[in-house]
Amino acid sequence: MREYGFTFPTLSVYNSGYLKGAARMNVYRKILLSVAALAAFCTAFSLWMQYGFGFDPCVMCIVQRMAILFAGLAAFVLAWLPQRRMWARLTAAVGVSIPAAWAAWTAVQQLHLQSLPPAQQPSCGAPWTFRLQNAPLFDWYEPLIRGFGQCGVIEKFLGVPFPWWSLLACAAMLAAVWGGLWYSRRFEQ
Repeated sequence: MREYGFTFPTLSVYNSGYLKGAARMNVYRKILLSVAALAAFCTAFSLWMQYGFGFDPCVMCIVQRMAILFAGLAAFVLAWLPQRRMWARLTAAVGVSIPAAWAAWTAVQQLHLQSLPPAQQPSCGAPWTFRLQNAPLFDWYEPLIRGFGQCGVIEKFLGVPFPWWSLLACAAMLAAVWGGLWYSRRFEQ
């Protein structure tokens, strides 16, 4: 095409400056954005399993879903603090750890409940849609909290119960946030 005076424009993303900025991005900010992406994936996967495959989540499953979603939102929002200061990284680590630890604790409780014989399993409470039906803006978030499953029923994906997957995701979030804090404190001074 050069003989006709036409050249193709280069479509290099790296030369456009976008990846140059991502390469210069703070390591801890990258970790927080990765945690937010993991939380978004976990939330989307749980919704896909519920609405795509017909799994009916229980009250504890919904608590885990919402806690992981809040951990991801916290990671996304806190990633935009000035991460050069130690107080900002520590604030981000604590802000992400609280909902992630809550989800992990709920997963451990559900695993304990599932290990009991069916006659000894306590009820896991009223469904969230019943508890919050008169709350403001209920129609907006109702699909996220809909579920009437029993907490003692063991639902599996790839042969592993769902609370174990939730616990694994929370452990990955906590390890990434606190390991990244240790890494940034040790190597970026």
